[in-house]
Amino acid sequence: MLAAGTLTACTIDRASISETAAETSETAQPAPMKVSVRDGAEDVDPSEPVTVTSAEGLKKVTMTNQNGKVVESEMSADKKSWTTAEVLGYHRTYTLVAEDAAGQKTTTVFQTPSPASTSGVALAPLDGAVVGVAQTITMRFGTAVKDRQAAQDAITVTTSPQVEGAFYWLNNAELRWRPEEYWAPGTKVTVEADLYGADLGGGTWGSQDNRMSFSIGEDVRTIVDDATKSMTVYRNGEALRTIPVSLGRDTARWATPNGTYIIGDQHESMVMDSMTYGLAYDQGGYKTTVSYATQMSWSGIYVHGAPWSVGDQG
Repeated sequence: MLAAGTLTACTIDRASISETAAETSETAQPAPMKVSVRDGAEDVDPSEPVTVTSAEGLKKVTMTNQNGKVVESEMSADKKSWTTAEVLGYHRTYTLVAEDAAGQKTTTVFQTPSPASTSGVALAPLDGAVVGVAQTITMRFGTAVKDRQAAQDAITVTTSPQVEGAFYWLNNAELRWRPEEYWAPGTKVTVEADLYGADLGGGTWGSQDNRMSFSIGEDVRTIVDDATKSMTVYRNGEALRTIPVSLGRDTARWATPNGTYIIGDQHESMVMDSMTYGLAYDQGGYKTTVSYATQMSWSGIYVHGAPWSVGDQG
């Protein structure tokens, strides 16, 4: 006698097994290394570090220039990232060879720019200076700048508290930044010129970075009134003193121009020579020593002692 029961048939899906095995094989492949610079790249920014990363871990990474000099570098503690530890140079061809823990290897060859010329930038005022509320920031480049926007983009002005301001060019080699309004006393200012690696146009690239900081002192202003021939000095809004003055000749060529001036160099004693700005001695010019010469412009405008003109002052 046969006992009643249930029979079940099983079918093996060999295609599914095959696909699963293939998927497992694909996911088992080691992840490729990632190099921050493309092989064959040109004009690579030498100021930016070159990096290599690997999920598998790096076994060895070496980068050399065209002369075989090994570039200084750093490997992370977990060996998953590598970076250059020195600034790269212009006119260089670099070769980077990397191998990861899975045995994968990669080689990357690239070039940095080969400038026809380089230019630095001088910053003013001097680092650590305490200046007045009308002070502009001056940036003088070593050569004429073709790409003005690139030069501006390389410079950052940071203020505390935040201050609105803008760049403007005096000429092709001198850039300035000034606040929209007068500075507030106590403001801290930092200027960073990340010029190295910047393409300034016309075959000129930045030669090096520069940086400086300064602060704003008290609100000291002097107002000169040509109508009354007087000069009033204010500190933080308080009138300290009114002094009688005389100004330049009342002619189109020699009159003292109206405007806002920033005080520059100060000299206890200084020789003033009218020949330096085109006024000959036989045409009423002079060469004389003055006291307390305070610079107002690069064109030769100064506030200074003038005992010989007391009768014309005020």
